[in-house]
This record gives sequence, structure tokens and C-alpha cells, in this order.
Amino acid sequence: MARFADHDAYIAAAPEAFRPLLEALRARLARALPDAEETIRYDMPGFVIETTIVAGYAAFSKQCGLYVGKGAIAAHADDIAAAGLKATKTGVTFTVKRPIPEALVAKLAVASREDYGV
Repeated sequence: MARFADHDAYIAAAPEAFRPLLEALRARLARALPDAEETIRYDMPGFVIETTIVAGYAAFSKQCGLYVGKGAIAAHADDIAAAGLKATKTGVTFTVKRPIPEALVAKLAVASREDYGV
């Protein structure tokens, strides 16, 4: 059973400073992936199309993360670097002082969907 019932519960439990960032991220992902359903998997909020988690996000003690397909990160590595953000193979981390740009969220979400072929 998931620790969080839904995205609202997850965001409410996140550090207070991150809540506005997470709300904005959730809204931007919903706009970029209009046919995706919200889900909680692995105790993280995400957006699923068919059975594929196309994008997910998380809050930690010092940063937040957006998680997408490897191809999405690779395709937008220059945009991520230009925003001054750090990336892993499947994620981008951001903070209150250095939030993730809304346009970049949309690009990564759409590219992740294409990467997963859904």
C-alpha cells in the first residue's frame, strides 16, 4: 500500500518551502500530458499513460526532482545545463533558489512520452 493516497497528500507532506514548486510542477505536467492519469507508485507521484509512468516527481530534504525517460534527459541536456540544473540519467534536480523552468518541464514531459512510445 502506498504511503500517500494521492498527489495532494504527497505535496502536503513535503517540506513547506517545496510545496509551491511541487504544485506548479504537477500542474505543468498535467498540461503537458493531458491524457495521463495521476498515480502514486513507489511512494512517488507520477503521471501514467497506459501502464507506463511517463513522468514523476519527488521532494527530498534539500531538493526536488523530476523523473522522466533517459531519452528525454539526453535530448534536452543542453537546456538542463543552461538552466543551471543537475541531471542524472533519468532525473533533474531543482531547488527553491533554482527552480525548474516551466518550459523545460513541458519539453521533458513530451520527450519522455515519445521516449516511452506511448
